[in-house]
Amino acid sequence: MNEAALRAQWLWEKSADDGSRFVLGTVGKAPLVCFGINPSTAVPGTLDPTVTRVRSFAERSGYDSWSMLNVYPQISTDPAGIHRNADPALTAENERRIAGHVNGRPLTILAAWGTLIDSRPYLRNLARDIAALPELQACTWVQLGTPTKAGHPRHPLYVKGTTPFEPFDVVRYGEQ
Repeated sequence: MNEAALRAQWLWEKSADDGSRFVLGTVGKAPLVCFGINPSTAVPGTLDPTVTRVRSFAERSGYDSWSMLNVYPQISTDPAGIHRNADPALTAENERRIAGHVNGRPLTILAAWGTLIDSRPYLRNLARDIAALPELQACTWVQLGTPTKAGHPRHPLYVKGTTPFEPFDVVRYGEQ
């Protein structure tokens, strides 16, 4: 299937060099929006384990679609493989794409980065900056069950598929 046909069913925004992915998801009116740390290998029609779990949580919870966004958009199968220092241009582009995707809609956002946020010192600041975007202010933030011992929202791969959504205070988290 060519890229144009995929875009009819899928949301897929990536960099021209395929080194970064900004948005991956399905088209719908009531999506569950999930934030991870960085994208792995998932593409439309070929989901990785994390995105497969996000899709399952969205379906189980009654959402008609889902989208996967990330605190940092550089593609790497391991967060240890992302830039040691944040690329300001890439960060700005990620925030622009996130703002455009959410666009002030009152969506549910699933914080799901787990302890991976500690893999680079800049990631927590980027998460705080994203949560402060004006386009996200009408959103409701949730997490999967209770936070980790370190206070992070749990990663979808490390919880049961029946784990309920619980409120997530993204402002308080950003102040820690």
